[in-house]
Amino acid sequence: MAAAARLAARARPLSRPNPGVAALVVADGRMIARGWTQAGGRPHAEAAALAGLAPDLLARATLYVTLEPCAHQSDRGPACTDLILAARPGRVVIGQLDPDPRTAGQGMARLEAAGIAVTLLDAPASAASLAGFLTRMTRGRPWVTLKLATSLDGCIALADGTSQWITGEPARAHVHAHRARHDAILVGGGTWRADQPRLDVRLPGLEARSPSRVVLTRGPAPEGTTALPAPEAIAELAGVQYLYVEGGAQTAAAFLAADLVDELHLYTAPILIGDGLKALGPLGLAGLAEAHGRWHLATRRQLGSDAFASYLRTR
Repeated sequence: MAAAARLAARARPLSRPNPGVAALVVADGRMIARGWTQAGGRPHAEAAALAGLAPDLLARATLYVTLEPCAHQSDRGPACTDLILAARPGRVVIGQLDPDPRTAGQGMARLEAAGIAVTLLDAPASAASLAGFLTRMTRGRPWVTLKLATSLDGCIALADGTSQWITGEPARAHVHAHRARHDAILVGGGTWRADQPRLDVRLPGLEARSPSRVVLTRGPAPEGTTALPAPEAIAELAGVQYLYVEGGAQTAAAFLAADLVDELHLYTAPILIGDGLKALGPLGLAGLAEAHGRWHLATRRQLGSDAFASYLRTR
């Protein structure tokens, strides 16, 4: 299931509005097929993995799928539960139940009723690979990643606002790779007016993966962007499962104060600025105790001379 969850990364974010699901078929101790949700949401992972497999091989095979197979009919294609019932693998292992009320346990129940052995793992790796979809379905908003690039003393720019560049090329390329994995990217109105950021992906071969641009402002939307008046309005971003928040300090603080950040990406350059612009504005903490226990380390790595760490919100 962990391997299937890693494979699901290939679906993100092109599978939108569908979740990025992956499926593996294992028989006789080896993987014989795999699939993931294709661009635009079809075909689904199960359809891609099961296509063309011989019935006798499937009868002794196990299908691993990161999300419960859909059980509802669609004009865009058959329900995956029906495909599995027709293929009849010996066993199905499911990483997560589908919170979509159109399925919500019905896919698993139909497979079991047809005599197919089903195992539900509730696997953390599957949940992580489906974070955007699950957050959208259960919280009514996208999964939010906040990116901050700072000096060792927590500054994002010189006192005059100069910020190009805090980090080096490897770290900036890493940021662009993450931009390519998100449906939309957001900055504050002040950052937009001051810097006119492109907010695109500039990695060779991935330019077409640039996310849609969102500006946090109460004024009219700048050309080519969507305007949101407040952080809570991210719920209105139709079809957005993954939102990348990049700047600036007040916008970052507003999302943190509203408890809308699910993942922190911190890039730290080995420089000291001193009298510079701080990474965050006020968070509205009533006491130091409120700052503890909110975040836990997910990953850490070195990117050239810069350090990268990601933290997940403890909920």
